[in-house]
Amino acid sequence: MGGAALLLSAAIATPLILAVVLPSNLFGSAPTDRRWEAEAGEVRIIDGETLGLGERVVRLAGVAAPTRGEACSGRSGDAFDCGGAATAALTRLVTGHPVACRIVGQDGFGRGLGECVAGGTDLGRTLVGGGFALATASALRAPEVAARDGGRGLWAHPAGAPAAWRNRD
Repeated sequence: MGGAALLLSAAIATPLILAVVLPSNLFGSAPTDRRWEAEAGEVRIIDGETLGLGERVVRLAGVAAPTRGEACSGRSGDAFDCGGAATAALTRLVTGHPVACRIVGQDGFGRGLGECVAGGTDLGRTLVGGGFALATASALRAPEVAARDGGRGLWAHPAGAPAAWRNRD
């Protein structure tokens, strides 16, 4: 009977000990540092929705920008890289400004998801409102609709917009 009790005690104690000893982010939990910042010289643009803040990478929460190389066309039928246009829009917003992000989660690649500000401008809201990203969060749907209705950014020629954009309600 003593062996069974010892085995049961070990089975209960082992997970508790591991929970205390192992790092809290070992299994992909959200970042524990909820505010990430970088001076202007430490900010790099990865794509239309992703920034490097020093050694950290953060994706803007609530937005989806076209990928680099995704083809769009203008009214005259001329093709252009709409992902490159979104990247250029984000670059214009952050150039010369420090960036501060409040981390609200983590994406499937382990990057922090953040609500970021540069020069007093909410980056995600401004990209969506300027027509360079779609809203994936309901809070940003109104700026997306306004950009689409106003023909701003990649909405300037809806038939030439990224494929995922053409069937948006």
